[in-house]
Amino acid sequence: MQLSHLNLTVNDVEASQKFLEKYFHMKCVNSRGKGFAAMFDDSQFVLTLMKGNDVQYPKTFHIGFPQESREKVDQINSQLKEDGYEVEPPIEAHGYTFYVKAPGGFTVEILSE
Repeated sequence: MQLSHLNLTVNDVEASQKFLEKYFHMKCVNSRGKGFAAMFDDSQFVLTLMKGNDVQYPKTFHIGFPQESREKVDQINSQLKEDGYEVEPPIEAHGYTFYVKAPGGFTVEILSE
């Protein structure tokens, strides 16, 4: 069994969409104004973004984007810092990992083995 679809309710669909496109190369395949966007990754996983008001996920909720190498994790971390995001350097935990709060109100983990 493989998970193939996830819906996130977000505070800002457009900002969330641009963030996912820029840092994780997701592609928007359908949108309806500022209230909805359907995005695909290279494996045809579907992530839909739906507009909510004052969205607040539990503290431990996050979505993850595994990377092929530690160098790629470092590269994304550096780019996020350069772009003004508050990110800590990657650490060795359950892999080489760090977290960032994405526009829209959800947290993203970037990791590699």
